[in-house]
Amino acid sequence: MTLIIREDEVARLLTMRDTLDAVEGSFRSQGEGTSINRPRRRFHIPGRGSMQLMSGVCYYRQAMGLKVYTSYRSATRFMVLLFSAETGELLSIVQADHLGRMRTGAASGIAARHLARESANTVGMIGSGGQAATQLEAVCAVRSISSARVFSRRPEPLAAFCSAMSQKLAIDVSPASSPREAIAGADVIVTITNSRDPVVKGEWISAGAHINAAGSNSLVRRELDNDAVRKADLVTVDSREQAQLECGDLLVAAERGVISWETVTELGDVVSGKTPGRASDTQITLFESQGLAIQDVATAMKVYELARAQGLGQQIDIF
Repeated sequence: MTLIIREDEVARLLTMRDTLDAVEGSFRSQGEGTSINRPRRRFHIPGRGSMQLMSGVCYYRQAMGLKVYTSYRSATRFMVLLFSAETGELLSIVQADHLGRMRTGAASGIAARHLARESANTVGMIGSGGQAATQLEAVCAVRSISSARVFSRRPEPLAAFCSAMSQKLAIDVSPASSPREAIAGADVIVTITNSRDPVVKGEWISAGAHINAAGSNSLVRRELDNDAVRKADLVTVDSREQAQLECGDLLVAAERGVISWETVTELGDVVSGKTPGRASDTQITLFESQGLAIQDVATAMKVYELARAQGLGQQIDIF
């Protein structure tokens, strides 16, 4: 039997703490070599939309699966097919919009846990769209954040976002009048935009800052200028293979000789202890997040276990 888990049930079941645990486990397994990740592939249907497909195996969870989503003007639809790596059984079909937002935020949270200064307590954020809330929630879950400044080009949604997140996280979340004002002096910088042109300049970044750049997952998107990438003492990615396919920030920087791919570290190696992380409180660290299938698989496995324990979802006999 296969368990169908719908969007509202995922939202009821999945906490940020659970998601952080699942995503950190996927990073650790990646560093230890107990998972396999296949990069996202994009298929464009001219004049209509696109389909994205990514897959992976988490041996340590006895789970494997794929995430597929279609992007059309009418809607973007996300789904994870979760299989048992032990038996090959299709365990669950999980609607994965909320799941994807949670695991994307959690990846940034894990980067902050391992790379941001222990004393970090301020966040500067650019972007207040659908992915922004979990970014801020995850960082607040791993560091004692007291305040955040957020910039967005749309003032009314920005004001609503700041009000909602202030209430949810019990910290001061306030709107900034410019990107520079948002990140000036911030201990943790978060970018979660779909910008084609850089929204962060290197000259604005303070010594000791950690940067989570979560929006540049396409060749046509950039959030950091080359000076910002150059200032980073440690550049990490969730997957070097995937970043070399679609991380606009780093592809442009590498093409112009700002960085070399040989110096880019996978975050899984830091989480697993294979590679050192931050070396001092004055270093600037950067995490470029692309989003990996093994993060989706690990998170979907957690949702499946929670749904079974709580009697949620719909059992169907597909085969």
